Amino acid sequence: MIPILVAHRGYMQNYPENSLLGIEEALRAGACMIEFDVQLSADHQMIILHDTDFERTAGRSDSVFDLKQTDIKKISVHEPQRFGDKFLPTPVPTLSQVMDLVKKFPEVTAFVEIKNESLDRWGFEFVMYKLHETLKPYASQCVVIAYSLKAVQDVKQRGLCRTGWVLTSFDDEHRQHAQELKPDYLICNHEKIPDDYKLSDSPWQGCGEWMLYDITDPELALQWTKSGVALIETCDVGAMLKHPQLKKSACHHDA
Repeated sequence: MIPILVAHRGYMQNYPENSLLGIEEALRAGACMIEFDVQLSADHQMIILHDTDFERTAGRSDSVFDLKQTDIKKISVHEPQRFGDKFLPTPVPTLSQVMDLVKKFPEVTAFVEIKNESLDRWGFEFVMYKLHETLKPYASQCVVIAYSLKAVQDVKQRGLCRTGWVLTSFDDEHRQHAQELKPDYLICNHEKIPDDYKLSDSPWQGCGEWMLYDITDPELALQWTKSGVALIETCDVGAMLKHPQLKKSACHHDA
C-alpha cells in the first residue's frame, strides 16, 4: 500500500505556509491533497491563516480579529524569520482565492481546517454558516476538518462536504466519539499513537480513514501505511514525492 500525501499548509518547508504560492507549488510538485487553515477577520472575511495574529508569519502582533480585509491586504506573510525577504510580498489569501486555485486541479482534494479560535470569537453558528456558504461552489473537492467535535457534527448534518476530525488525544474517550461520529477521516499527530499500533491492525478500525501528521521521513510514512493508514500529511511534500515508492501516488496535473 502506498500512502497519499497531504501537503500541510501547502509546501511549507520551502515556501510561506498557507500562501497561494506555497499551495500552488505543492500542487506543481505532485500533491493530490492539500491542507490549510481558516480564520475570520474583523469584517468576517474567511482568510487563510493558522494563528490568530501575524507575529510568526509577518512579524506583526496584530490580531486577525481586529483587522478588516482592507488592512489585511497590506500585510505580507512571507515569514521573514525563516525566509528573510525572499518571498516579499506574500499576500494573505482568502478561502475563495485558494479554492479558485484548487478548482483548476479537479482531481485535488482540499482539507479545510476551521480554527477553534474563530468559532469561539465570532460564534459557532455564524462561522459554520459562513464556511458552508463559501464552500458551496467547491464542495466536491472539500473536506472540512476541525478539532471541534461539534463542528464536524455540523458538517455531517449539512451533508455538503466530507468531514475530518482532528484528535487532541488518542484515548478511549476520543475513540468512543469517533465510533459514534464516523467522520470520513480521523487526523492525528503520529507521535500521539503508541508504537504498538505500527505493523498491526489499523488504529480504531471502522471509525474513518486515518491521516497522520507531520511526517517528513518516507520510510516512516511507508511503515505507518502497513498499519492501514491511508494518508500522510507532510510539510515537505516535494521531497517526500521524490521517494521511489511515494512518487507512485503523485498526481500529474494538467492545469
